[in-house]
Amino acid sequence: MSADADMVGRLAPVSSFQPAQWARKRLFNNWYNALLTVVFGLAIVQILVSLYRWAFANAVLFATPQQCQALAGKGACWAVVLQQGRFILFGRYTYDQQWRPALGIALFLLMLAATCFRRLWGRWLLMGWAALYVVFGVLMWGGVLGLPYVEQSLWGGLPLTLVLSVVSLTFAFPFGVLLALGRRSSLPVIHSLSVGYIELIRGVPLVTVLFMASVMFPLFLPEGMDIDRLLRALVAITLFCAAYIAEVVRAGLQGLPRGQYEAADALGLGFWAKTRLVVLPQALRLVIPPLVGICISTFKNTTLVVLVGLFDLLNTASTTLKDPLWREEFAEVYLFTALIYFGFCFFMSQFSQSVERQLRRRQGP
Repeated sequence: MSADADMVGRLAPVSSFQPAQWARKRLFNNWYNALLTVVFGLAIVQILVSLYRWAFANAVLFATPQQCQALAGKGACWAVVLQQGRFILFGRYTYDQQWRPALGIALFLLMLAATCFRRLWGRWLLMGWAALYVVFGVLMWGGVLGLPYVEQSLWGGLPLTLVLSVVSLTFAFPFGVLLALGRRSSLPVIHSLSVGYIELIRGVPLVTVLFMASVMFPLFLPEGMDIDRLLRALVAITLFCAAYIAEVVRAGLQGLPRGQYEAADALGLGFWAKTRLVVLPQALRLVIPPLVGICISTFKNTTLVVLVGLFDLLNTASTTLKDPLWREEFAEVYLFTALIYFGFCFFMSQFSQSVERQLRRRQGP
């Protein structure tokens, strides 16, 4: 047999998806599965039709609160989003200066889009993120370049959510990596301190950590000294996330084959060179999904900062509903807010899957 004939004989069969055959095999293979398929299919269709009528067919876009109340729940009143959307997105930030947080959000989205391209990964991307933090701070605080100063107490909405989640994760990741290395250290003091910190933080909810940062921590400060609420919330979330990141990274380090450590030792690499060049890149590749899960959880857990007097996106949306004129339109407000959260979380999920696919192609079969 020739080499070409042998290669043809070993080719994988071409899979062709046939919807009718799949449905007959999976959904209508017996009478009770067929009955369940029909019942649940009709129920799903009814729900989708009702949702379409409420969200689109019977909805109003430009209306007064009285006109919205006249709908009596038969249609959505998206006018509340148009009229209260700026407060939901930017909170109590100075109204005529809200272009500044809007520009900051646009820059965040631009950097997130740039991060999706793996060919841009490197020193310049890190410098871009560092520059973004500086520019965002200048835009939000002002006081320079002719921008009016805006107190931090007026920050709220989506910009505050981005600051709390992105900045805290930026500092929590290297701290978590150091904790993971410390937990695997052979030095008793470093090992004990790392284990004690991780177990202590992981043993309490984030609410407790924020409560300590808000109420207990100021009691230990010298008289007359005060630390900004935003900084206290950032530190609390950073310390909390670092403990969870440490355990995820430790799992990646333990899942790495022993031969990789031995190969690095055979090359004569020191501890830090071995960790930076050989161990960590491979360990982090193994734990991309749980790391992204922590990022998503952190983005959503920023809603708890209301305990320290900060109003993130969800809390500004809830504050909107305290207005008696729009109190009945809570479904529209929360749906609008949920779509924003879903958009960011879905992006993070898709980004992690894209990175995994790129790493698999680079690694090869």
